[in-house]
Amino acid sequence: MSTLIRTSAAELASILATGEASAVEITQAHLDRIAAVDDQVHAFLHVDAEGALRSAAEVDKLRAAGDDVHVLAGVPIAVKDVVVTRGLPTTAGSAILRGWVPPYDATLVTRLKNAGMPILGKTNMDEFAMGSSTEHSAYGPTRNPWDLTRIPGGSGGGSAAALAAFEAPLAIGTDTGGSIRQPAAVTGTVGVKPTYGGVSRYGLIAMASSLDQAGPCTRSVLDAALLHSVIGGHDPMDSTSLAGPVPAVVEAARNADVSGMRIGIITELTGDGFQLGVRERFDSSLAHLVDAGAQVVEVSCPSFVYALAAYYLVMPSEVSSNLAKFDAMRYGLRVFPEGIDDPSAEQVMAATRDAGFGDEVKRRIILGTYALSSGYYDAYYGSAQKVRSLIAADFAAAFEQADVLVSPTAPTTAFPLGAKLSDPLSMYMQDIATIPANLAGVPGISLPCGLAGEDGLPVGFQILAPAMKDERLYAVGSALEQRLHHAWGGPLLHRIPALTETKEA
Repeated sequence: MSTLIRTSAAELASILATGEASAVEITQAHLDRIAAVDDQVHAFLHVDAEGALRSAAEVDKLRAAGDDVHVLAGVPIAVKDVVVTRGLPTTAGSAILRGWVPPYDATLVTRLKNAGMPILGKTNMDEFAMGSSTEHSAYGPTRNPWDLTRIPGGSGGGSAAALAAFEAPLAIGTDTGGSIRQPAAVTGTVGVKPTYGGVSRYGLIAMASSLDQAGPCTRSVLDAALLHSVIGGHDPMDSTSLAGPVPAVVEAARNADVSGMRIGIITELTGDGFQLGVRERFDSSLAHLVDAGAQVVEVSCPSFVYALAAYYLVMPSEVSSNLAKFDAMRYGLRVFPEGIDDPSAEQVMAATRDAGFGDEVKRRIILGTYALSSGYYDAYYGSAQKVRSLIAADFAAAFEQADVLVSPTAPTTAFPLGAKLSDPLSMYMQDIATIPANLAGVPGISLPCGLAGEDGLPVGFQILAPAMKDERLYAVGSALEQRLHHAWGGPLLHRIPALTETKEA
């Protein structure tokens, strides 16, 4: 295995700057790794070797000419397949978009390209980001590199698995109810959901527009900060984009100063329902933060107990609206109903949606349509929005007592593939700790805090900060990461079982 693929993005940037390796060499090393192990992991739906190497060669040419380039220029990246990419297939993990090639780039993709970051390809995901395991992908599940019989989280399990399998040093994810943070937790990687509006949503295939947020997926807190600084910032193409500069996330990650900070433990997110090993790793991580000079306080957010129920009314309602555009008339799949010689547009639409949407997508469309229907809107969707306001108020009150809030990221470690497919409610519970942040629009990060269970699988530590105070995530996360790495003798991913390479890498 090439040492380049086990190197952090920050270290790769230094290697490129000093000329120890070229962008082409680094990109090729990751492409070789993908070729060697992705048949087992299935992190990628599409690999763009030609485009990635072409981009890397352009960066090498600029460096050789002495031109100024971005610090991450030449560091390759993987992109979740819900983000549109000009000239590359974008399916959102759905059969209804099989073969669709967008004519434009998402704003964050434009920013990656402007920074000179080669795009390795598009990563697997639950269909239209609906799921916590990638098992709802129309193209088959991704597998967790820690244990190929386990889920890698979802919906962005492909991006997280690509990092854990050393197929990419950086990746892009999207987080609607935890789809960046929960995969990070179960794969031993780092995932950040920025403040809502902090990264442009232009060019994201929408699931729930008031909840969706793109963000960094990485193997270290500093790498996440560096990537955040590339993709963040105002975008006039996105009406929900926040004005103002990107928070000083890189500086915060480098300083890692938590002395005097108040760390609030959310009592509603640390009790029953959380695996014993998860709670133990969480408690030991708190002790590290205290050693670093932070003060731990307990805070109560009573409305959080209703967050899951509110989310599964707000989100499906927005799904019902957003997915109405997949009508077989303009792009994507078109299926003609059998036994009808001259079908109407409505009949073609119904046949296409029946064939193109998976069971979980259909379930959420039906639920959302019902919640928005005449006579039920106020009782369901309207009530859920009121609960959403209560959750935001709980956050505001909690942040008066603490600078950041913390909890385990997910209630359990990675569960076996197939274990929860027949029980959707059990699957939904995986996001119980991450959903409140999306409902309120506040930023959150998950970083690995150890291994738990008989199988020794990763556990995630979640940190939440007030809106537009993303830098606090990186300060606390980096301080904890440094102390954990010192205790472990290196990053957690150094302990991951080796994957059998199927060809020379």
